[in-house]
Amino acid sequence: MSRAVTLLTDGRVVYPDVVMDDCEVVVQGSTILEVRRPRRRRTGVDQVISLGGGFLTPGLIDLHVHGGGGADFMDGTAEAALTVCRTHLRHGTTTLFPTTTTGTPAQLSAMLAACREAQELAAGEDTVPRARIAGVHLYGPYFAPDKVGCHLPEQQRTPRVGEYRDYFSTGMVRIATCAAELPGAAAFYRYAKKHNCLITCGHSNSTYAEMQAAFQAGMRHVDHFWCAMSSVSSLRSRCGVPMQASMEQFVMMEPEMSTEVIADGCHLSDDLLRFAWRFKGPERLCLVTDASRALDQPAGEYRFGSAIDGPVFRSDGQVGWTLDGRGLASSVAGMDRMVRNMWRATGAAVPEVIRMASLTPAERVGIADQVGSIESGKRADLVLWSPRLHVKSVMLAGRWFARLPG
Repeated sequence: MSRAVTLLTDGRVVYPDVVMDDCEVVVQGSTILEVRRPRRRRTGVDQVISLGGGFLTPGLIDLHVHGGGGADFMDGTAEAALTVCRTHLRHGTTTLFPTTTTGTPAQLSAMLAACREAQELAAGEDTVPRARIAGVHLYGPYFAPDKVGCHLPEQQRTPRVGEYRDYFSTGMVRIATCAAELPGAAAFYRYAKKHNCLITCGHSNSTYAEMQAAFQAGMRHVDHFWCAMSSVSSLRSRCGVPMQASMEQFVMMEPEMSTEVIADGCHLSDDLLRFAWRFKGPERLCLVTDASRALDQPAGEYRFGSAIDGPVFRSDGQVGWTLDGRGLASSVAGMDRMVRNMWRATGAAVPEVIRMASLTPAERVGIADQVGSIESGKRADLVLWSPRLHVKSVMLAGRWFARLPG
């Protein structure tokens, strides 16, 4: 690998808490060598790139992503996985966690194997830029029966150690989801904790007390806040009266809990996005895409999850819809749209919005020593944005792609 030194200058460098206009970034090979004040003498530099006053941020990190470019990770092939990774890189995502849907054990195993193969192929790839797979998000199939959402309901089930032990044995699982009220959930959480996972609760109708028990077993995160999760009203039909506190109240009350929002402008209103940002703050709130295979594809009908038997949904080019038109079916947007819309909806400063899409997710999954911010010694995964936060270029491991393949 080349050890050439590249100097990035004339940009607005975005740190987690401030924008710096008077510094330059030195990249050597695949690593950020130095962030420094501009110098007149530029000895030892092989290439100087002017950023033209644009924002320079760390590469974005997506903890919750299913597909893109016509492919879904649950298609179970390395080719599909690489297609998704290539698609998301165009939107500024340099690291992602392929996310499972409900499916058969054979489908889940095939997905894990395909992601490992894609990970190994990308590591040796010299020509085609693709977002990096940092591990798999084991999301489906351990959902509550009444919170399956757009996932295939026939494959929803309770966690059994004989099944999930095989998934964890691959070494690929870094994020693990289970509805807190399911039988065996606590054992699943403890098993995931032993494997150093970010442990999450999602697609759940759990009570505050069940969330407390899950927290004691290691759960620290809730998937896509307000989507397919319990509320005071949903628990009334399950638990009767007195009305019960829900996942929402637990996440708001427990400082250690983090969560995520789909800020595509279709899943959540601006009011809810502002509420989440103000209540959890950028240190505990992540932006995710939850994107389907319909990302960067024309409006039409697609399968969610496996291309063979996944449920059919309709994309209007802005969001996915169930065929009855009454429910949302994942997003069809990249992380750049999530960043722009969160910025517009909340009025948060650029560093706060970028943090929610980079350093905060990196911290939650334990990779902040490698990526997530522009610091000496970290991987040179960088994004150049226009003043209105449109992606102009992406640097992946020190390689600058001024025009990404469409």
